[in-house]
Amino acid sequence: MTECMKNRERIGPGGDPVVPAGPRERTEPGSDVVLDCGWGRLVFGQTFTHPSRVADVLRAEVEGSRDICVYLRDPHVLVSRLPDELFIDPSLTYRLHLDDREWTPVAQPGLRIRRLRDATDADAVNRIYARNGMVTAPVGVLVDNAATDRFVHLVAESATGDVVGTVTGVDHVEVFDDRQNGASLWCLTVDANQAPPGTGQALLRELAARLAARGRAFVDLSVLAENTGAIRLYERLGFYRTPMLCVKRKNPINERLFLPGLPDGYDRLNPYARIVGDEAMRRGIRVEVTDPDWGELRLTNGGRTVVTRESLSELTSAVAMSRCDDKRVTRRILAGAGLAVPRGRTATDAAADADADAAFLAEVGAVVVKPARGEQGNGITVGVRTPDALAAAVELARRYCPDVLIEELRDGEDLRVVVIDHEVVAAAVRRPASVTGDGVHDVATLIDRQSRRRAAATDGESRIPVDGMTREVVAEAGYAMDDVLPAGTVLPVRRTANLHTGGTIHDVTAELHPVIAGACVAASRALDIPVTGLDLLVTDPGRPEHVFIEANERPGLANHEPQPTAERFVDLLFPGTRAPRRLWSPTER
Repeated sequence: MTECMKNRERIGPGGDPVVPAGPRERTEPGSDVVLDCGWGRLVFGQTFTHPSRVADVLRAEVEGSRDICVYLRDPHVLVSRLPDELFIDPSLTYRLHLDDREWTPVAQPGLRIRRLRDATDADAVNRIYARNGMVTAPVGVLVDNAATDRFVHLVAESATGDVVGTVTGVDHVEVFDDRQNGASLWCLTVDANQAPPGTGQALLRELAARLAARGRAFVDLSVLAENTGAIRLYERLGFYRTPMLCVKRKNPINERLFLPGLPDGYDRLNPYARIVGDEAMRRGIRVEVTDPDWGELRLTNGGRTVVTRESLSELTSAVAMSRCDDKRVTRRILAGAGLAVPRGRTATDAAADADADAAFLAEVGAVVVKPARGEQGNGITVGVRTPDALAAAVELARRYCPDVLIEELRDGEDLRVVVIDHEVVAAAVRRPASVTGDGVHDVATLIDRQSRRRAAATDGESRIPVDGMTREVVAEAGYAMDDVLPAGTVLPVRRTANLHTGGTIHDVTAELHPVIAGACVAASRALDIPVTGLDLLVTDPGRPEHVFIEANERPGLANHEPQPTAERFVDLLFPGTRAPRRLWSPTER
């Protein structure tokens, strides 16, 4: 049975799907129509002769997927009869009439909207789904669906050739000869790191134009009631509320939608604490928010209670924490364990001894100057090459810590590896903030827009500061802040890849070389720390060359989706709640 043929299922008397004779055969209303979207199935309630048949279909939901029943008459009656199995989705339904105005796509500089074509596109779509906490779909299903008239699966391609957004339309006439001549919209989402402003709106308008060209009368969508940003976008485009409800099955994916209210203060948690709380509640672990502004939780399961602050817990000793807190101590321990670190020294205190710092600079050519203790990139200067610049960099670092570390500048990509319970769980390359030209806006405007997008995507955690360093990096690339950046030109605007200053993160877990993975495990054991984020410089994540820069005792787990960082962290805290799994070995490639 081909994936195309599986897209539309009819349910036989025994509850098994009956496959139509051909992939383009349509189904008449009243035929119990179920459409496989990959991430789950759309159950068209208006085509079912009896609500009990809907319940049978939802019970057959595949583990790890999310089925949605739409257009069911009196859905509250079905849910009231099966409250332990089904629930009303806490979403709002919106409709856009397509026949009351002309729909023409609006060109977006640096963006191209087209149909999903192949497995490469589908992989990119799945990466965006995963990064935004959505259920992914089998690549073959996405590709086969996009090749049929039942689906209008679009992707947004940036000037760099990357897929940065996606939306799926379902043509109800092609699926079951819908007498209302309608369509629906699903899975509108964008890559917050790379998509230019307006990508979501461009995808919406293109989909509306294509469905209108087919003669469809309207397009419906369902959006979580709490998603006020998306609702504002839909209403600006002319969508209006309709009294339609969706029904879903109570499964682990949907738990946050039907469980009782969240603990007091939960809405004030930052993403790094919330990801831990979400995973704990998913397992039935009691979560108490003891300090929302600090990100502190008390987790209880049975007779065991653990206090956490984001990814830091009582399982990390004060000694291990202090080893990571002082970068000089981290270097000493890792070097003592035979691991590679850059050459370095502590900056001298007395002006009379400053010649020793200058001599080290002359010996290595270029250095990085950083506070011995600190985080979020504060006080760090990269690429110091002259004695005067060295003195200024040391003075800046001392504003954050009296002890200053001077390290040899090493080339390479900034790699963060998360190790939990002495196992590599995630690896990601962090890149400095950059903007992509559209041939219309100047550099300053592009930076401001990208900074606002990063802030929105990270709940204010990430912004691009417009300071002396930003202007200096732009000038070094040959541009002024008021220059219009040519379309497609990518311009780095910061030297460091810190996420708090607008840097982006790109998952490379599957590419990580076993030598690097093994070294990271050895580093976690040398520091005797159960959870750590190790920062390295590498020529390439898939090559063995590397040096350790520092260790973080409280790595941001939310930065590494879709890798199971929160799952492995809660496994460590409450091993009795872990699901059986196959361990990843650092020798595997």
